[in-house]
Amino acid sequence: MTGPGPGGAQDAIPPPGRFSEDLVGLDPDDPDAQAFAAHLDRIETSRPGFTVEGYLANVGEFARSANRAAGLRRLIAVGVVVLLLLGVLYALSDAIVVMFSILL
Repeated sequence: MTGPGPGGAQDAIPPPGRFSEDLVGLDPDDPDAQAFAAHLDRIETSRPGFTVEGYLANVGEFARSANRAAGLRRLIAVGVVVLLLLGVLYALSDAIVVMFSILL
């Protein structure tokens, strides 16, 4: 007999990763379940907070979440980025003015 064993479908090997640990019973091919698994991975990821690598990782996470956002959230994310860039441009122009005033 070549059919399933005595346990039937319960003898099937569970998918690796989240779906065998935290999301037992959910369909691993379902896009919503995959998005939820990715969300859980992001929540449980710990990064160094006060290092260059930590800051860059946080900026990357902000960019990815801003790309996923739509509507008002996306507009607010774009506004935050524009304000940050304006602040950098102001600081840079102020540094250039001070540099030229010292050199001349």
